[in-house]
Amino acid sequence: MSRMDSDSNCSNPELGEWYAVYTRHQHEKAAAESFLSNGFEVFLPVYDVVRQWKDRKKKLSVPLFPCYVFLRGVSERRLKILSTPGVHSIVMFAGRPASIPEAQIDAIRRAVESHLRIEPHPFLRCGDWVRIKSGPLAAVEGILVRRKSSYRLILSADFLEKSIAVEVDALSVEPLPHRTATPPVSSTRIQPFVHHELQASRELTG
Repeated sequence: MSRMDSDSNCSNPELGEWYAVYTRHQHEKAAAESFLSNGFEVFLPVYDVVRQWKDRKKKLSVPLFPCYVFLRGVSERRLKILSTPGVHSIVMFAGRPASIPEAQIDAIRRAVESHLRIEPHPFLRCGDWVRIKSGPLAAVEGILVRRKSSYRLILSADFLEKSIAVEVDALSVEPLPHRTATPPVSSTRIQPFVHHELQASRELTG
C-alpha cells in the first residue's frame, strides 16, 4: 500500500479544510504531482493491484478513489487548480467547494499507511458501526461487514459517495450502537466548479 501526499503537517487542521478535485481518467497522479510542485498540500490514496497481460503480470499502484485528488487551499486558488493539466472540476456543494471532514481524510490515510489489505468498496451509508480498539487503526470508526471468513472496515468520503474496505481482526472492534451516518446529500446539489473562461475554452477546443 502507498500514497502520494505532502508529508509535512499532513494532518494539521490549522492548514485549512480538505477538498476534492475531479480529474480526467488516469490523470490523478499527474495532477497530484502538479499540485505538489505548486505548493498545495495533497493527498492521493492508492493501493497495489496485480494486472495480468497475455505474457506477464505487473504490480501497479492505482487510486483508491478513481478520478479524485484531495487537497487544501482550494478557495484561494481555484483558477490555479482548474488550469492544472488533467483537472476537470472542483467538487461543489450549494455553490461552494465541498469540504471533506478531516476525520474522514485521517481515517483513510491511516488505513493506507497500516499495510493492511485495502481496496475500493461500493459506497455504504448504513450498517453496523464499530470502533477499532487497538492496532494501527485504533480509534478509527466505520461500518463492519463480513466477507466469507474475513471482516472489512468500510471507510467513506460521504460527499463523494465513495468507500474503501480495509481488512481487520474481528476481535479488535467494539460496537457503536448509537453511531449515526452523515445525513444523505442530494447528488443534484453536488456540482462541479469550472471557471467560465476555462469552460468556454474547453468548448471551443473540444
